[in-house]
Amino acid sequence: MKNISVVLNVVLLVAVGALYFIHFSSSPSATAPAGPSGDGLKIAYIQADTVLKHYDYLKAEQEKFDDKGKKIEQDMKNRAQSLQTEIQAYQQNVNNMTIGQAKAVEEDLGKKQQNFELYRERATQELMAEQDKLNKALYDKVTAFLKDYGTKNGYHVVLKYNTASDVLFASEGLDISRQVIEGLNDEYRKESGKLKTPEKK
Repeated sequence: MKNISVVLNVVLLVAVGALYFIHFSSSPSATAPAGPSGDGLKIAYIQADTVLKHYDYLKAEQEKFDDKGKKIEQDMKNRAQSLQTEIQAYQQNVNNMTIGQAKAVEEDLGKKQQNFELYRERATQELMAEQDKLNKALYDKVTAFLKDYGTKNGYHVVLKYNTASDVLFASEGLDISRQVIEGLNDEYRKESGKLKTPEKK
């Protein structure tokens, strides 16, 4: 979830920069000092943690990702246990083997150890690729939604507001977290064919 929070932060920074640039580059008074009362700059903010917590798409995809991670983890445990059992069996019987037999078993165990390490590396890379894929999909969806929402509602800047942000104060009237959550979830339900009553916040 930490990686996803970082992604949302990047999304918001890009959105802020893009909207800010579009607004001032197209405004006849772009060279004049910016100010809320001077040029009608419309600002809002979202609480990132709240949006992530209630975004149905993210919850569903994160659940799939977690399930896949658990399956891979269990598979690795099973493989490691199987290899450990073979190693213990070899150690118990090595005194009853010829030098040639012992060498053959050791080589076989060595190959199995290498294969296990390769499998673990591939599984880790696969999970990282899945996480990157999820992060990119989240980035694309939130960015597209914020651009559309900002255009339709006349917002020039949308900020992220929490204890880690640079915003020290923001009026509750500027908080559009609920509207963004509802909008994102409406889009997700349409895309996935799920028709259910939005969760009340």
